Parts: sequence; C-alpha cells; structure tokens
Amino acid sequence: MTDALTAHEETPPPPPPAAIEFEGEFGKNPLAEAGFFTMGSRLPAVLGATVRMAWAVDRAAVLLLVLCQILTGAAAAVLLAFTAEAMAHLLAAAPVSARLHGALPALIVLALAAGTGRISTALASYASSRITPRLMTEADVALVAATCRVEAAAYSEDGFSDRQEAAEIGTVRTATMVDDAQRLMAAVVRMVAAGGVITVLHWMMLPVLLLAVLPAGTGAILRARVDYETHYLNIGDRNVRGMMRWWATLPRHGDEVRANGMTGYLLYWYRALSERIDQRTLGSAPRRLRIDLTAGALGGIFLMGTWATLAWLAATGRVPLPVAATALVAVQTALAALSQVVIQGAAMFHTSLYLADMRAFLTMATERAPARGALTIPEEVHEIRLDDVVYRYPGKEQPAVDGVSLRLQRGEILAVVGENGSGKSTLTKLITGILLADKGRVLWDGTDLARADVDAVWKRTALVPQNFATWPLRVRENITLGQPKTWDDDLVWKAVDAVGMRDTIEELPNRLDSLLARELYGGVELSGGQWQRLVCARALYRQTPLLILDEPTSQMDARGEHQIFLEIKRLAAACMTIVVTHQLENTRLADRIIVMEHGRVIEDGTYDDLLHAGGLFAELVALAKDR
Repeated sequence: MTDALTAHEETPPPPPPAAIEFEGEFGKNPLAEAGFFTMGSRLPAVLGATVRMAWAVDRAAVLLLVLCQILTGAAAAVLLAFTAEAMAHLLAAAPVSARLHGALPALIVLALAAGTGRISTALASYASSRITPRLMTEADVALVAATCRVEAAAYSEDGFSDRQEAAEIGTVRTATMVDDAQRLMAAVVRMVAAGGVITVLHWMMLPVLLLAVLPAGTGAILRARVDYETHYLNIGDRNVRGMMRWWATLPRHGDEVRANGMTGYLLYWYRALSERIDQRTLGSAPRRLRIDLTAGALGGIFLMGTWATLAWLAATGRVPLPVAATALVAVQTALAALSQVVIQGAAMFHTSLYLADMRAFLTMATERAPARGALTIPEEVHEIRLDDVVYRYPGKEQPAVDGVSLRLQRGEILAVVGENGSGKSTLTKLITGILLADKGRVLWDGTDLARADVDAVWKRTALVPQNFATWPLRVRENITLGQPKTWDDDLVWKAVDAVGMRDTIEELPNRLDSLLARELYGGVELSGGQWQRLVCARALYRQTPLLILDEPTSQMDARGEHQIFLEIKRLAAACMTIVVTHQLENTRLADRIIVMEHGRVIEDGTYDDLLHAGGLFAELVALAKDR
C-alpha cells in the first residue's frame, strides 16, 4: 500500500493545455483602439452592407421588406395622429353618445391602421425568413470556396487557421443579421413617426426623449465591445478545443484512445481548456455589470425628466389635455421604438464585428488564391523539369527543398526515397504546382507552373497522398471524386479491378452505391488497407499524364501491394510515375531512384547502381534487411 502511494506521489500531473498567444498582425484586437464614435458610425455601413447582401440573394423579398417597413411607419404615424383626434372628441364636454359619434371615424381609422401595421409586420417577417437562409448559405459557401481555393502555402502561415475560425463565427452570425436589420429599420421608422408627432405636439418633448435613451445606447455598444474583446481572446483556444473534440470523439480513433488509457487525460485537457475560456468570459462579467448599472441609472434619471417635462407642460396649460394624452401615447411608442433601436442597433454592431472577421478572411483568402497565369498545358505531357528549385515553408529557417534539379520523361518511373523530413512530399507538391517554388522553375513541356492555369495543371495530375481523405461519400464518388468520365460504371469497375477490390465492393450492401461512413445511418467502413486500395483506384481512374503515389501501400497486405505495383508497371508507358516510399524493395520497379537528405538530392541512379554505391541508399537497404 505504501509503495503504491509513494509511486502515486512521484507521478507527475498531466500537463495543462498550451497557452496560445498571438503576436504581430493577428495578436491585435481590431477594436482595441477604436473609440465610441468610431464604433457607432459603423452602423450605417453595416446596414448598407446587409441590404446589398440581401439584394444579391432575393430582390423580391428585399422590396417586400422595404415596402412593409414603409407601411409600418405610415401606420404608426396614422395611429398617433388620429389618437389625438379621437382624444379631442372623447375628452370634450358633451354627452357620451355625441363624443363616441364624433370619435367614431377616428377610431375606425385607428383600427385600420393597427390592422395594417400588424399585416405589414407579418409580411416583413415572411420576407426576412426568405432572405436569411439564402444569405447564410451564400456566406457559408463563400467561406468554404475561399478556403478551398487558397494557395496550399497559406495553411502554414501564422494566424490563418485562427482567422478562419473567426470567419466561421461570422458565418453563423449572418443568420441573425437580416432579422436584426429588419427589426432595426422597423424601430427607426416607428421612432421617426412618433418623434414627428411629438415634435408637432410640442418641440421640447423630442430632445428630452432622446436624452432618455442615450445612456442605454451608449451602454449597449460598450457592452458589445467587451463581448467581442472576450471572443477575440478566446479564438485560439476555441479553435484548438474544437479540433481536439473532433479527434477525441471520432470513432476511428476510439481504439487508440481506449487502449492507450487516454480517456482521463483527454477529459482533463478538454475541461482545463474549457475552464480557461470560461475564466476569460467570467472575468469580463464585472465590466459588463458596471456598464449596465451605469447606463440603467442614467437612463432612469433621464426618463424621469421626460415624464416630468410632460407633466409640467400639461399642468401649466402649455398643451391641452387631449394633446397631453396623445403625447403620453406618443412618448410610450417612441420610448419602445427607441429602446428597440438601441437593442437592435447594438445587436447589429455586435454582429458586424464578426462579419468583419469573415470579410477580412475572405479578402485574405482572395489575395492568397492562385493567380499564376493563363498558360495551358498539353493533353499529353512528355517532360517535367525542375531547375534549381528551392522552397521554404513560412516561419521556417531551413528550406524543405533546397536547390533540386530534376528531369522526368514520359514512360519513366521515378522512385523518391529518404528519411523522414528529407523533403520527399514537398518535392511532389512542387512538381504538381500545389506549392510554388521560392526560387527556380518547374516546367511542364517548357511551361512554367508559376504562369500556368492551375486547373489545367491539376486536370493532368493524379495524386495518392500520404494522408489521404476518407470521404463520407458513396464508393463510386470516392473513386471518381465527382468527376465521372462516362455515363456507366465500366471505368469505375476497371479501376476497382486494377486494385483488387471487386470482391470487397460486391460484398457491400449497395455495392458502388454504398455510403462509406460508419458514423452515418446505413454507412459502412473499410479497413485501412482497403481504403488505401480505393485511394489508388482514384488515381488510376483519372488516367492523367502524371501519377504520384506517396507511400501508396503502407497499410496493404503483401497481395494488395504486389497487385498495385504490377498495375503501376503496366501503366508506366503512358505517363510519368513518381513513387515515394520507405519500402525500398518496391523501388526495384523504378527506372530511376533519387535519394533525398535535408531537401537535397544526394544520390541518383538505378537500384543496382545505388545499392553498390555505398551511400545513404545502401545504408537504408541494409537497415531494412537487418530489422
């Protein structure tokens, strides 16, 4: 018992989540130095941007919404104006029947105006419900499209993923933007109508009324600034927490989590990070409370002044009693409208901060999208040449590829070998144009990839990456990647046969129509080796001039590996093939082998030549045989 206790005391506690602190451009809150008037002045621009976005997705709904707001304002003005007329009759010194008879026309108009206001409000809500889902879809699609189209190097830049996370929040907030704008415009229209009536009744009422809601408006905007500041500080932690939640709960990682005893640590880590986020949120609560208390106290004082002014005007006879009664209704209407203007204006301002993040990311993504040129690539590529190519990942001091010159001919199989981190995968990305060289050129039949149309390049490329995607699609789409070549499945089955997967797929519930996602209802799952065969089938199905396979058989059994390499050999004459592998015996099928170390090509030759050269290749082969 003592030994167990001692061992427990000597065991170090689990490490807390790393602190994520950004510096430079992305470490600075864009509102940190923005003043109150700067923030408040953004509302018209935000409202205008919302209208333009809505106009782009549904013009008819926007027109209906504007018309309804005008009708709502007109109905509010009529209500107040005819309330004064009705009050004049109802409070007159006459018999009740005469007063009711005199007020009847005004009361009828009031009923019609009230009905018109309710109908226009319902139609405005309908128009808003038409715009919102389309607007959110457009924002969501724009974000996905921008992320998919950026240069691959952008993913390695500091702050990119966190700007993307902030943009995701903006996409979600888009759903509330139209509703906030619609309510704000309705409140403004009602406020203008009530304010106009109040001004007509007595000029002193309007400035006093505006003073009554000024503290609330100021407080709402300041509170929004505090909320956004907290959100900004939590962006990095929320991003990491979301990633960890995904990996921790993904079924395909469940075995590793359980067998390695990680459940306790994952829960500790997740709770610790969540508590750190909560601490920032709770830490801002006193500031929000001070703002709310100050705004509420000042607002109450000014509101008392409003009622005192109205009472003084009525008591001194400066306004008649019917007018004072109408003013009472108008003040209540104006206060309600002004409160809504404050609430919805603050909500729009708050949302605008997140939408600004989204627009900033979209702008950054647009700037980082490939804009290389319009040169095309021949349908059949006969030669790829690299001239002194250098590439360094953002933030890294040493180049991943350093001064590589290489020539690859059609019909040739090139094997690329080397230890981990030697630059093999980066080299393949440079050859395909996924990455652009910092120095030197990559030429496809004389066309520099830096000046070529990227779609033309990638249309002629088939890649099996080391970290391949297991798309939650049907078997067919997992092979064609949504780019079918024919109306039937003949070429799909041909690719399936080439990798020895026919028996496996025919045993699935719906064969080619089987959904490859165990997490979804009706979905099925493949083993690691089966997935790798399927990914190879993708590449073979494309039938492109360049075929690149990065560790294509690392999870396959001997039979599957043998079949894949036989197929590679059979197709070699029609294309250029690059095989990146640590299985050095597989390099025997290559016409030529290059060995990389620290981003450089240090050996180049046939299997037999390099085996007897006494270099790194011979050393790696000897180590493999000694395992």
